[in-house]
Amino acid sequence: MKDSRFSRAEFLGLTSLLAGSTLFPSRGEAAADGGTPSLRTTKSPGLVSVPAAPKPVSPAEYEQLRKACTASLPVASTSDDGAEYVRIGEWMQRQKLSTDYYGNGDFVQAFEKKLAGLLGFEDACFMPTGTMAQLIALRIYADASNVRTVGVHPSSHHVLHEDDAYSVLHQLRTVTLGPWTRPLLAEDVAKSPDTLGSVSVELPVRWLGGQLQTWEQLQELKRTCRDRKVKLHMDGARLWESQPFYGRSYADLCKGFDSVYVSFYKMVGGIGGAMLVGNRDFIQESRVWRHRHGGNLFHLAPLVASAAMRFDAALAAIPGYVKRAKAITTLIAADPRVTVLPQPVQTNMFHVFLRGSPQAYSAQRDRIAREDRVWVAGGFGQTRVPGVVSTELQVSEGLGSISDADAARAFLRLLEAA
Repeated sequence: MKDSRFSRAEFLGLTSLLAGSTLFPSRGEAAADGGTPSLRTTKSPGLVSVPAAPKPVSPAEYEQLRKACTASLPVASTSDDGAEYVRIGEWMQRQKLSTDYYGNGDFVQAFEKKLAGLLGFEDACFMPTGTMAQLIALRIYADASNVRTVGVHPSSHHVLHEDDAYSVLHQLRTVTLGPWTRPLLAEDVAKSPDTLGSVSVELPVRWLGGQLQTWEQLQELKRTCRDRKVKLHMDGARLWESQPFYGRSYADLCKGFDSVYVSFYKMVGGIGGAMLVGNRDFIQESRVWRHRHGGNLFHLAPLVASAAMRFDAALAAIPGYVKRAKAITTLIAADPRVTVLPQPVQTNMFHVFLRGSPQAYSAQRDRIAREDRVWVAGGFGQTRVPGVVSTELQVSEGLGSISDADAARAFLRLLEAA
C-alpha cells in the first residue's frame, strides 16, 4: 500500500458505509461472529473486547426503528411515504408557479439566476445530479485545452463514487494530488508530475470529516491554478456548510474558481438536483452537454421546487448547526476512548473513531434507539486499523430540540458495547 493513499478497491473494501453492508449483510454471507466476512475484527492486545452481536435487523426493521426516534445525529432523508411530494405540490400551488418544459420556464430560470448571483457568477444551469454537473464541467475544460488530465484529491467523488465515469464517458484521466490525510493544497498542484487541464477541489472534504483549507491556503490554491492556466472547479456538494468556518460570503468563497457545483439534497433537504455555475459561455455549453447526458428532463420544476422551498431557511440554520456540532464534539471527545476528526470541527460534519466491531456498535445503536429514542449513528465502517471503526455524523434539523449534553450522552452510550 503506497504512502497514505487509498486505491478505489481498498476504499470500497474497507468502508462498509458505502453499501450499508455493516447493517444488512447479504444472504449467505453471515460470518460465524454474526458479522460479514470482510468486517471481522482482528483481536489485538489493548483493544476493547466486544461480545458477539445479535443477528442484524432487516431493512424494514431498521427504518422503523430509525423513524421512531425523536432526534438524530446523522442526516436522514426528508422524503417518506409521499408526504414530501405532497408538500412540494402544495408549495408550488401557493406560489402560483407554472411548470417548465425542458428547463425553460420563469420559475426554473429565476432560481438559476438566484444561485448564480449568490455564488458570484454570470449564469447557472440546474442539473438532475451532481455527478452529471461535474462531468460536464471537466469535459468542457478538457475539450477547450486539449488536456485530458484532471487533478484530484485521493478521496475525490470522481474517483470513488462514479464508476469511472470520467474515463468511460469522457476519456479523462485523473492525477491524484497530495495525501489522503489533508485537503488539497497549492503545493500539490505545483508538484504534479503531469500537465493538468483542470483541478477539482472538494470543499469541505467529506472523507476527512469536513476539513477545509485555511483562507490563506485556499487563496494560494486559486493563484497557483490561475498562474498555470489550469481550470479550477469546486466540488461544492457541502459548500453551504463551509461558510461559517471562513466567515465570508459565498461569492467571496467562490471567487477565483472557474466553476462550482452545489447540491440541493445533502444539506438543503431537497429530493435531488444540483446547480452548476460559471461564466455565460460556459453555462451555455453546459446546457448542450446536459442534453447529451440525457439530463434535459421534460419537467425540472418539481426538483427545483423541492430545493427552492427549503433553500433560504436551510442556509440560515447552518451557523447554528455548526455551533452545536462544536459543543457536542467537545463533550464526546472528552472521553479518552473516542477520537473526533477534525477537532475542533470546522463544519457541522465530523467523523468519530471507536475501538470495537461494527456489529457490536450497530446492535448498541439499536438499543439506544429503543430506549432513548435517539438515533446516534448510521453505519460503522471498519478502518485500516484493526479493531477501530468510524462513523460519520452531521448536526442538522434532525437533532431537534434535544440538548447538546443529552445528544453527547446518548452517543457515548455506544461505549457500553465495549
